[in-house]
Amino acid sequence: MKILEEVRKIALEEIEKTGLPPRILFDVAERKTEELAEKLGADKTIALVGYCLMDLKLGKAAEEGKLEEHVEMSSQAAKEFLEKFDLDEKTKNKIINCVEAHHGAVPFACKEAEICANADVYKFIHPKAFFAFMMTLGKREMGFDEALDYAEFKLDEKYKILSLDICKKELEPFYRHLKELVRTAREF
Repeated sequence: MKILEEVRKIALEEIEKTGLPPRILFDVAERKTEELAEKLGADKTIALVGYCLMDLKLGKAAEEGKLEEHVEMSSQAAKEFLEKFDLDEKTKNKIINCVEAHHGAVPFACKEAEICANADVYKFIHPKAFFAFMMTLGKREMGFDEALDYAEFKLDEKYKILSLDICKKELEPFYRHLKELVRTAREF
């Protein structure tokens, strides 16, 4: 589908330009978005378009020192992007909800938004993504303790967003293990 090709292209261009989100984290959660949409009978195109748009302006927001505004900035960019396509309002609203609800501050209005939010959690709690995330923190010139604190903050923040049982079942053991590793690292 043309919209999916175009949205993925602009998402990857933003990643290439700004480095955020790191490509490996984008790939982990994109794969999980597709998998969850298939397993849960959701509209895969809506979920994937929403996923590609949800952090579209993360890098720009970081560059401007407005990281906490990245959802709003991404939502605005998503609305502008969607105007190029002949989509009905219901579809547009679902995609925008994917963007606006992925941090848990806005209620899920559709299954696809809940999928995006849960898939986003994999960027921080799945072991592959957690270790990749730790590597990116080293590139930000953070000290080890500061990086460990921030990684644990993200673990806890994202864990609270989990709402799908299938994701809770898969990520709960990783969350507990990673929390224990962080605790042990602090004590050494």
